[in-house]
Amino acid sequence: MHLPRQLGPLHDLPSTPEAYDAVLADVAEQALARLTPEGNLEHPDADDDIGDTSLGVTSLLALAWQRSKDPRLPEAVRRSLAFHLRERVYTGDNPGYPNLTVRDSGLPYARYVLEAGAHPIGDWPSTVWALLQAVNVLDLSDGLVDDGPRAELVELGRGYWRWLTEATFFNPQEAGNQAIGCVVGGLMLARHLPPEVAQPVRERALALYTDRIRAHRVLDRGALLPPEHGGAYDNNYGPISLSFLAQAHRISGAEMFAEDGDALARYIDARLPNGGFDNGGPRYSEQHSGFESVLGLRYFGARIGSDLGRYRGDTNWGRHAVKPDGGVDGHFAWMLVWQIQDTTPWHREPSTAPARHRLRAGSVSVAFDHRMTPSLVEAGGTYYLPAAVNRQHGFGPVLGGFLYCRPMGEVRVRDVRADGLTAKLVGKPVVGRDHVLRHVRSLYVTDGTRLWVTVAVERLGGTPYLLAGLPYAADDGDRVRRVAEGEAAAAGALRLTHPGRQGADHFDARAELTQEQAAFALAADPRGYGDPDEGWRHLVASTAYEAEPAPGAPEHLHVFAVRYGPGGDFAPSFEGDLTVRTEAFTAVIGAEDAHGVPELTLAAC
Repeated sequence: MHLPRQLGPLHDLPSTPEAYDAVLADVAEQALARLTPEGNLEHPDADDDIGDTSLGVTSLLALAWQRSKDPRLPEAVRRSLAFHLRERVYTGDNPGYPNLTVRDSGLPYARYVLEAGAHPIGDWPSTVWALLQAVNVLDLSDGLVDDGPRAELVELGRGYWRWLTEATFFNPQEAGNQAIGCVVGGLMLARHLPPEVAQPVRERALALYTDRIRAHRVLDRGALLPPEHGGAYDNNYGPISLSFLAQAHRISGAEMFAEDGDALARYIDARLPNGGFDNGGPRYSEQHSGFESVLGLRYFGARIGSDLGRYRGDTNWGRHAVKPDGGVDGHFAWMLVWQIQDTTPWHREPSTAPARHRLRAGSVSVAFDHRMTPSLVEAGGTYYLPAAVNRQHGFGPVLGGFLYCRPMGEVRVRDVRADGLTAKLVGKPVVGRDHVLRHVRSLYVTDGTRLWVTVAVERLGGTPYLLAGLPYAADDGDRVRRVAEGEAAAAGALRLTHPGRQGADHFDARAELTQEQAAFALAADPRGYGDPDEGWRHLVASTAYEAEPAPGAPEHLHVFAVRYGPGGDFAPSFEGDLTVRTEAFTAVIGAEDAHGVPELTLAAC
């Protein structure tokens, strides 16, 4: 089976002016066929996330007219704008909406679900989206919209802004993408207001970003990130936040948006493997955005000099939002408008600068979490997740059900490149249940095709093994395919084990249940509201590669050695404290330098 949403790298979609004109032409044909006598452009099957969608299609028609001058489009723009102004502006409080700070304000807002009280919780982001659709129409209105409707649309934008910032709590869902989107809406709206009105709106937007978003960023893997639905990063919404930061910088020129976007981009670059697969976040573990991420990945990929477009987006949504029948939906339409207006080219070469939380070369990559434990290993086209044993998750030595990977003290990291090889040495102090402090040294070496992992720890009693990853998915053309094994070899005996029990908290990679489904099943709250990462932490056991100690290790050490990816026999040797010799390299872990970081020398064979 294939994962349902992680499809092709986003930079594989053509981004030439001709390609975008073809996209807009298709949207125009669909919209002209759909337009009702009342001027409605909503998809017939639309239910939720609907309050801004007709206006979103209107903005795409306006952009199409600006680029093509198709004579059929002006009337469609005027009729559909009139529909939104007449039928989709609500000024009475939505029954049950919990986040108002002012009752009966009379200010306009957009509904997530049109029926009164049906699902009011989504009205705040829907109003952000409606504001963004409105300012895009204003930007594109020259020659299309008469003065009367234009003035009405400006006033509606002011009303949306006031409802978002005066009549409700700001960012009530703690969603960074929504909050930054609101700031962008204020910045874009200010350009259409008289100077005496525009300046306070602009100042308020910048202050909201500084005081309510930037000041509350969350630290993860050494980076400060806009919090997303209560977490530091979400693999669906995080790149969308990056797009909003790109637009904020384009519109305002404020350097803080560029600085924060650079930080988020470098974070994404570190956690994203070469193949673009990613998982994790407080809302969705495997769902990916598509066109909504393009602007940010392209804009900041160019700024930091890395190929962020390798991100595997949902290419079903590669150009714009669609319903299951493939028909266009106006949801998030502003992102398509902005990415067409921005002419930044894709940067397609990987960054070669060492990064603490990343090892990447060729088709091999390792992403490390904040503890410098691998959060994702990619080799031989297969993606390995941290395995679970006895409710503990990670990569590392296991003895008596205890996993030695959680640091008790500072983690030391050394990066080395030599002879076409790329290596990272990670040293951790760890404490077992016996309260004895031990030092785990993990050496990761790649030639761009294979990955060698050598783990050494002071000799443990009993019969330890190395928990060496949960094989989960593999590249399969433009798709990602579920797998239950990978191509791996070990110096000691290597076994692939599966949980002896069934259930979401015992994850068997041979089953059809996805990691995302299991994570939501274990989450405390319903799907769409629960935190799947928190749920996944309740996992008791999983499919896992387990490697026994390598023969011939120094007497005072247990050494484990695994090679991921293609190759023949694997028989590494070890000497002293510690020299590692394999078929491809010799690595010498030396004494600590003046800062306590072990020296590492590396040479190809």
